[in-house]
Amino acid sequence: MTDIASAGTFQLADRVVNRMGYGAMQLADPGVFGLPRDRDAALAVLRAAVKAGVNHIDTSDFYGPHVTNQIIREALHPYADDLVIVTKVGAVRGEDASWLPAQSADDLSRAVHDNLRNLGLEQLEVVNLRLMGDIHAPSEGSLEEQFSALARLREQGLIRHLGLSNVTPTQVAEAQAIAPVACVQNQYNLVYRDDDAMVDALAKQGIAYVPFFPLGGFSPIQSEALSDIAASIGASPMQTALAWLLARSPNLLLIPGTSNASHLAENLAAASLKLSVEVKAQLDAIAAG
Repeated sequence: MTDIASAGTFQLADRVVNRMGYGAMQLADPGVFGLPRDRDAALAVLRAAVKAGVNHIDTSDFYGPHVTNQIIREALHPYADDLVIVTKVGAVRGEDASWLPAQSADDLSRAVHDNLRNLGLEQLEVVNLRLMGDIHAPSEGSLEEQFSALARLREQGLIRHLGLSNVTPTQVAEAQAIAPVACVQNQYNLVYRDDDAMVDALAKQGIAYVPFFPLGGFSPIQSEALSDIAASIGASPMQTALAWLLARSPNLLLIPGTSNASHLAENLAAASLKLSVEVKAQLDAIAAG
């Protein structure tokens, strides 16, 4: 069995989690909309992830919608004491599978209650405010109204900790003036490195940074240089890209997602892949090029 503990741990709010986690987005049908093609396989992947030591799962009730959380509940409830489920709010799905902003106080309250109900929880461990921005890239704008609404839900005991997703450094600072921020989840990977400075700044504060699309998301990373480097160290390109993230900074928590058991095993095996200084420099140069 893959030893994912070899990747180390990091503090997520007041919990310590293994740095190699799991993202549940792909448990729903392709397009993250509708029921999975093979529900039994989806259940099996979740159970295999937890059995392998994953104790940080990322999800949202707008995946499906509702589908992913319902599968997590069916597969894993009652949850292990060390399992940290992080969800996000701030969007809904249109009937055409579009991603629509849902950022009013009522929208956010409704989303929190949807997550509670479908996950089978009385309190959510971490809720990320997902700003829509340019969908997968942040844009400036105040989040005071939205984050304050979530802070009130936290005061009511429905949420333990708050995080942010798809945000700028200015928005992180604005949120921190309202309530503590446990984590930031933005797009970041070997070839998309706009947040280099933010990663380092959050590391200094002891705040977790969780890259979404760590392997490129809907458009997987394609790089001949990456493939060549991976072959030279006896790993797959995706394992190598994940290992680069683990080596990048100790506050990076990974949540690669899959609905396939063999892909899960491949992803988790990246936790044991150690990169030499020379290989890491070669990978760094891919982004620089």
